[in-house]
Amino acid sequence: MVLCKKWVLAKAFHGKVTAENFRLEEEDISDKLKDGELIAEAVYLTVDPYMRIGIEAGNVVGNAMGGEQIAKVIVSKNKQYPVGSIVRMRAGWRTHTLVTDAEKQIQRSAEMGDLPLSLMLGAMGMPGMTAYFGFLKICEPKEGETVVVSGAAGAVGSLVGQIAKLKGCKVIGFAGTDEKCDWLKKDLGFDFAYNYKKVDVDTALKEAAPNASVDCYFDNVGGMFTVKVLNHMKLFGRVSICGSISNYNDTSLPTGPLPFFNILKSQLKIEGFIVMRWYAIWEEGEKAMLQWIKEGKIKHREQVTNGFDKMPEAFMGLFEGSNIGKAIIKV
Repeated sequence: MVLCKKWVLAKAFHGKVTAENFRLEEEDISDKLKDGELIAEAVYLTVDPYMRIGIEAGNVVGNAMGGEQIAKVIVSKNKQYPVGSIVRMRAGWRTHTLVTDAEKQIQRSAEMGDLPLSLMLGAMGMPGMTAYFGFLKICEPKEGETVVVSGAAGAVGSLVGQIAKLKGCKVIGFAGTDEKCDWLKKDLGFDFAYNYKKVDVDTALKEAAPNASVDCYFDNVGGMFTVKVLNHMKLFGRVSICGSISNYNDTSLPTGPLPFFNILKSQLKIEGFIVMRWYAIWEEGEKAMLQWIKEGKIKHREQVTNGFDKMPEAFMGLFEGSNIGKAIIKV
């Protein structure tokens, strides 16, 4: 038998995420495998804001929290994945996983070479593909255009801004601390970076994008922040709606100015997306990101939390703005 630890959703999310939402349980996994089966032990796990959405993200009370992980095969009766193989799976918040159908349970991934394995959960994983496809396919940026990114120091936003620079755009980022803003400007090459807790959004955009000259907006936060950005969009501007983290903990419907007249007046294209819609062409994004990373054109940063027992702590930190770059848990 193999002993697995797993974090279970103990109580449905309502308002701010707390430690009471989670419960650590143990589970015995049989190591008497059938042909084709294997057992994998988690090496790296991820926490991402979408997990907060609950049932819509696949998280049900009583079940292990969902999510991706990088794992090492420790017992195997599968010739394709012998002991020692590294795999990426959507196995959730658990230390060990019995894989009964490798074709369905194990996700394809690019050859990483000497790059850190954890990148398969970040720039080379779902966040990277979210930035690549969600920005390029929806916003369709052109050289010389102005791009605004909210949540710009996060796993997705930091990549969107860098891709925009590669496409020859002027990039304006908003983040929640001075440290994050310094990183965006000095290390990632953003043209402007503002601490939204210290500046007025309208004032900042009048400086960085005067005369309503924003062509593209990649939205990670939603709420009133996004309503204000829409006021600064150019005619026929494009908006990619990736997330709404500012509202995830709300217990009542937000109120405030409605954006629809501005959308009509400026004839904006606004589109929300779930990144898996592009899974059939995932390889395109992986190849591009891998090449950019190897060439030093895309930089990546991880906020690593050591210890499986600290997964809830790392997850809660996402909603407090404690992470810069991708939040990773090292087992």
